Amino acid sequence: MEQLEFFEIPSPCIGVCQSDARGYCKGCLRNRDERFKWLEFSDAQKFDVIRLCKQRKRRRQLAMLKARKAQLVEERAKVNPSLDFQELPEESLDSKDFKLD
Repeated sequence: MEQLEFFEIPSPCIGVCQSDARGYCKGCLRNRDERFKWLEFSDAQKFDVIRLCKQRKRRRQLAMLKARKAQLVEERAKVNPSLDFQELPEESLDSKDFKLD
């Protein structure tokens, strides 16, 4: 059985209407077609656009976290260059001679 929708799905616009380098709105993360055709979309299409916007937001947040982590590692290396803060791969760790008594 299909559930009836009684309310219109509101636009995700937050009033920050500027495009980034990839063409997505900096506020709601919709692309040009998604912004201009919002009123023509069916409810299913609107839900899909909102789902895509949430995915884009998570990817942007992850990219920002990775960039911040890289910046912190760089700053720490400048403060004390004798310490190496880079993570080593497991295969580079030699634990063959290690024994527990």
